[in-house]
Amino acid sequence: MSVTAKICGLSTREAVSVAVAEGAAYLGFVFYPPSPRAVTPREAAWLCAAVPSGVACVGLFVDASDGLIESVLAAARIDVLQFHGSETLERVAEARLRFDRPIMKAVAVAGPQDVLDAARYEDASDLLLFDAKPPRQLDALPGGNGLAFDWGLIAGRSWRRPWMLSGGLTAELLPEAVGISGATMVDVSSGVESSPGVKDIKKIRAFLATARAL
Repeated sequence: MSVTAKICGLSTREAVSVAVAEGAAYLGFVFYPPSPRAVTPREAAWLCAAVPSGVACVGLFVDASDGLIESVLAAARIDVLQFHGSETLERVAEARLRFDRPIMKAVAVAGPQDVLDAARYEDASDLLLFDAKPPRQLDALPGGNGLAFDWGLIAGRSWRRPWMLSGGLTAELLPEAVGISGATMVDVSSGVESSPGVKDIKKIRAFLATARAL
């Protein structure tokens, strides 16, 4: 069985089209201005218009206000909300009801306790995403840093929600990452870029080809 893949941080029609053609099940659009991958609601509307039904458009938010989320949902087709900040359990549960969308909650992992803490989000969210904890610097992004964590930390665990593996993945590392973690869904952003925020078409194709072959 092939591994389900999400390509995140898309900002061009070309990258969207290639991701769809090569079999990505999820496409991620970032609504966090400090990120080099950020898009506006209007840009997202144009990009999502090219996505066929059956491929999910995911809106990535970081500790976002209701107003920001509402402005995005009013403009663009967003099927899943990804919360990639320090959102509390209560915030996740409230947003899930308010916006009537499935929520993917990202969990930053550096050690065993981070994995244990993720369990508290299982009732409030619909999917979990395990990403590497960002570096300790003031301007560090919450994700898309090209960092991996110890995949063995989530190996062999049972979760009541579907989950994705993220953080430092590339086409070359994907077989090892899936083999160790047991992931059946993966997420990539910086691993298919030529520079921060600039998607590399060849890398997208290679990553998705590898995911299909696993």
